[in-house]
Amino acid sequence: MSSNQSNSQPGQNQPRTNQPRTNLTDPLRFPAGASATLRTKRAFVLLLLTLFVPGSAQLVAGNRKLGRTALRFTFTAWALGIAALLLAIFNRPLLLNIATHPVASFALILVLVALAIGWALLFINTLRIIRPVLLAPGMRPIVGVALLVSLIASSGTLGYLAYALNVGRNAIGDIFANGPAIDPVDGRYNFLMFGGDGGDDRTGRRPDSLSVISVDATTGSSSIISIPRNLQNAQFSADSPMRAVYPDGYNCGDECLINAINTDVTNNHKDLYPDVADPGAQATLEAVSGTLGIKVQAYVLVDMDGFSKLIDAMGGIRVKAGGWVPISGNLLPGSDTRHVKPQGWIPAGEQKLNGFQAQWYSRSRENVDDYARIQRQQCVQQAMLKQLDPGTLLSKFEGIANAGTKVVESNISSAQLGSFVDLAIKSKSQPVSRLTIGPPDFDATFSTTPDFNVIHDRVQQLLKPQASPKAADTVLGTRPATGVGLQAGGQQVPGVPGEAQPSPADFTPVTTRPDGQPITAEYLDSLYEAQNYAMLDQLLASNGQCRPL
Repeated sequence: MSSNQSNSQPGQNQPRTNQPRTNLTDPLRFPAGASATLRTKRAFVLLLLTLFVPGSAQLVAGNRKLGRTALRFTFTAWALGIAALLLAIFNRPLLLNIATHPVASFALILVLVALAIGWALLFINTLRIIRPVLLAPGMRPIVGVALLVSLIASSGTLGYLAYALNVGRNAIGDIFANGPAIDPVDGRYNFLMFGGDGGDDRTGRRPDSLSVISVDATTGSSSIISIPRNLQNAQFSADSPMRAVYPDGYNCGDECLINAINTDVTNNHKDLYPDVADPGAQATLEAVSGTLGIKVQAYVLVDMDGFSKLIDAMGGIRVKAGGWVPISGNLLPGSDTRHVKPQGWIPAGEQKLNGFQAQWYSRSRENVDDYARIQRQQCVQQAMLKQLDPGTLLSKFEGIANAGTKVVESNISSAQLGSFVDLAIKSKSQPVSRLTIGPPDFDATFSTTPDFNVIHDRVQQLLKPQASPKAADTVLGTRPATGVGLQAGGQQVPGVPGEAQPSPADFTPVTTRPDGQPITAEYLDSLYEAQNYAMLDQLLASNGQCRPL
């Protein structure tokens, strides 16, 4: 028996040739026999592998099957990321359309959530592989903190991107329409932007401001055309159903101003627009199209009562103000408060305006005319576009998106939003030209008896492609001589240069009185108390001058 046992023992101790050898000294898989220093290095290596190549830690030190599966997802995600980067370089509109498309964005949200959860599970598995009990007591919390930071940097980032994309997706659904895409006309997209108050006690909005932003569909160069709210006899476009009601223009008397069309149609002619979500806005768009002689394809309506929320969400805007602007307290902006002492002031000079101040800066017209207010409105619009940079958008995205759903309404198709975002990005780097259907481009009485042929000619001249535009001639606040001057009543005289307008960089804010003393809020209030309105008008006359900073 002892002999048989002796003969069998050597065979039992021989390794089987068909089984792989296991290196029991490999510190990645068998850290128990390694030194404390090596165990610490192993822990950080595994964390870095999971952070930069998810699945690789499992492949070298844990469950190889799990590691191979995770690496497949990792390489697929990298391929998609590279494809997105190439699209951003060579076809940015397509990438933006994918990100803003309701179905594609929802699918992307699901992918980001799945990747975030999967990455987090890999970190938890990596912690098990590390076996913190084998680490020196002092290193355990350090490795724990490193794992937490890595988890936030990876899964947390993906989770936030999914959340932000979902917020944006919901905002897009609330603001923009699901209608068909629009095509450029004569190579341009023309958007009507108008703002007004829409309270519970009102039917329809009475726009406080009307402006068309015309953008070249290829280059992104843009122009702003402002229309005074008191323009009379507005012409409806040929395809407008309102043209049958007012074939000779909106000429039912002094109350038939262009800003009354929205309410009039909402109250009396809604049946002419059976398939339109906002008949008043659509009719106003058609009136602007006919008045300017161009096709305006879409509108963006801004509720001015919520406008301040959007400015606050952006963190405010910065402008250079030419003169002091009164804040008429709790009264409706634009009310007849000329002889009521304001409850506050926005000083001249470089200012950072919060939402409340920006609203009043855009809308106050006390002691000046509507056209000074229009200039400030244009300035605020440009300041918002200029300061809504990627850093601001990313850091304040949720607040901006949530404010937008309360402030903005549009009939722009959500499916086309990405293309317009790309166009807006191009526009940010180019100068903006502008035209006002009123002073300083026309006489102050022109809006009462407008000559629409003249308006059409000036608009076409503004939008005509320039071979080599000079930024100094087209930026906000500059109107180069056009060979057309003005006579009383707004009549144009060919061949007579118009009065040169100062460029934004030229004007000096009015901060001192005629006697050289500084203007203060207390001094302006004293002029109200003394009913010295002539001096007030003189000191505030320059408050239409403005430049975004």
